[in-house]
Amino acid sequence: MSVIRDLAAVRAGMIALALAFVAGCTAVPHAQEHAFHFQFGLVGDTAYSKTEEQEFERVINALNQNDLAFVVHVGDFQNDPRPHNRNPDRSSVPCVEESYKRVLTSFQRVRHPFILTPGDNDWADCHHLKAVKVDPLEALATVRRMFYPRGGSLGQRTIATESQASAPAYAKFVENLRWSIGGVTFVIAHIVGSNDNLGRTPEMDAEHLERKAANLAWIRAAFANARTDNSRGLVLMVQANPGFENYWPASPKSRYFGPFVGRAKPPPVPAGAAFADYVALLAEELETYDRPVAFLHGDTHLFRIDKPLYNRKTGRVFVNFTRVETFGSPEMHWVRVTVDPADPGLFRFQAEIVPENVASRTTRLP
Repeated sequence: MSVIRDLAAVRAGMIALALAFVAGCTAVPHAQEHAFHFQFGLVGDTAYSKTEEQEFERVINALNQNDLAFVVHVGDFQNDPRPHNRNPDRSSVPCVEESYKRVLTSFQRVRHPFILTPGDNDWADCHHLKAVKVDPLEALATVRRMFYPRGGSLGQRTIATESQASAPAYAKFVENLRWSIGGVTFVIAHIVGSNDNLGRTPEMDAEHLERKAANLAWIRAAFANARTDNSRGLVLMVQANPGFENYWPASPKSRYFGPFVGRAKPPPVPAGAAFADYVALLAEELETYDRPVAFLHGDTHLFRIDKPLYNRKTGRVFVNFTRVETFGSPEMHWVRVTVDPADPGLFRFQAEIVPENVASRTTRLP
């Protein structure tokens, strides 16, 4: 009988151990269960001339030759109307239906899922066009209608995305997207250059304020979602360069600007500058979020990788925050982003030069 009791005890112990193991496994958040190594592509500020349209097709060819989880375009897919006005033969007419259709056809040639956040050239600056009268709000409506299929991405292969528009209060903001791959949260927020469309007309100011409120809510929700899902990290993608340097402490401002432009401060922030709230929100979230965060943008066309966000309490950089600005006109190249859970920094960034687009190897229009 004692043997039977001993066997029963052993069996009960084994069952309890097995149940504990299963409980431990199911307690692991879903975002962590599917972590794996993958890469995606980053482009922006493309095809400001007819020559660059051909060069961007080469960028697409390069993207299609790589195994990428997706490709993100951080806005400005057409020329600014002002330089087009000065030299209309050099670029396709921006802000018109024909241009939007041409760009969409080009994007759809990408064999990977393709996701866009709009830039100021794509709608906000369209009032500058002289050849045709364009209302920026109508241009924005066209971009939202053409480039944001419900529930998913562009590209020959698509992925599912969640849109802020699923919330009734933000129904118009179909372009603010979120998705997760490999335990990493990815977020698009519609923040554009040209002071985020602030300071031109009362109608544009109203558009800016409504979109900014949506953006701030969406970014807060992204960090909350990353915490809830126990994400390995977060990637936030926008078009605008928010000018982090304007908000630096005095000492790094002096070190950075003094040697290069002969002054210890960046250009002054315009009155009512549109980006201060975004920078403040990022700093606030980073005080309590210690996982890696990548902030990817375009706008100023200068490829760079740095850590430009400062903690106001300590005066030190947030070491887990990395900014990457992709190539932009006239440099038609792309950035490869590697997500590697085995890397303590989670993200690695590599400039991918398209050899045929190097200036010395191409013939450019004057």
